[in-house]
Amino acid sequence: MTNPAEPPARTAADAPAPGNPLYRRPVAIDRGRHQDLRIARLARFDFSAGAQSVPVTASEFKEAHKEFPLVFLRPGEGRIVPAVLLGLRAAENLFVGARGEWLARYLPAFIRRYPFIFAEGAGGRLALCFDEAWEGVGAADGERLFENGAETPYLKGMLDFMSAYQGEFLATERFCRQLDELGLFTPMSAAAELKTGQKFVVQNVLVVDEAKFKALDAAVASRMFQSGELGLVYAHLMSLSNLGRLIDLLAPRLAALQ
Repeated sequence: MTNPAEPPARTAADAPAPGNPLYRRPVAIDRGRHQDLRIARLARFDFSAGAQSVPVTASEFKEAHKEFPLVFLRPGEGRIVPAVLLGLRAAENLFVGARGEWLARYLPAFIRRYPFIFAEGAGGRLALCFDEAWEGVGAADGERLFENGAETPYLKGMLDFMSAYQGEFLATERFCRQLDELGLFTPMSAAAELKTGQKFVVQNVLVVDEAKFKALDAAVASRMFQSGELGLVYAHLMSLSNLGRLIDLLAPRLAALQ
C-alpha cells in the first residue's frame, strides 16, 4: 500500500515482458481511496489473450515444462528471465479459449495473481498495485480489500502470495545469471510449419546450448545437481518439444478464418 500522492515509479522485477499487455493501468492500493472497493476473483482469462509469453519462476518449471515451451528472454538491463511461450504469433495466447477459459492444466503464477502486481515506489519500496483497467475491479460480488479500516483475509492472503512470488522471482534471476556467466545461453530461431505450409518463426528468445551444457566442468555439474539446478535445465530442454503443441492449437484457429 502507498500514499495516492506517491504513485509507483515503475513495475518491479517481475514486470511483464515487452509486448505483454496484461497490466494496462496499475494503481497502488490505498487504504483511504479503496476502503469500499471490491475486486472479483479470477474466473475468465480474456485479459491474457494477447500475451504471447509470460515470466515463470524456477519453482514452476516442474509443472510448466509439461505444458509449454520454456524459453529465456533478455528484457534489458542485462537481466535474463525464463518465460513460457504461449503463442507463435505476436499478441496471441493460444491457451485462452473462446469463452475465456484456460486451456492448459497448469496456470502460471504470473497470470494467477492478476490483477495484482508489485511496483517500486518512493525510496525503492515495493507497493502492491492492481490493474484499474480490469473489468473485475469494482465488481459488486467481488472481494473487499478492507473491512472496518483493516486489511481483509483476502488482501492479506494476496500480500503473502505476492511476497513469496517476488522472492521466487529474485532467486530465479540469480539462477539465470549463473547460466549466463557459464556461457550456456544461445539464441533460438525455430521455424514451426503447419500442414498447410504456413510457417511461423520464433525469434528473440534464448535457450540453453545442450552441447555446452553436457561439457560443463564436473565440479560445476555436481554443484548444480546438489542444488537442483541441473533438473531445471533438463526441464527447460525437454519443454522445447511443446512447440508442436502450439502448432496443434494454432491450426484450428487459422482454419476457422478460411
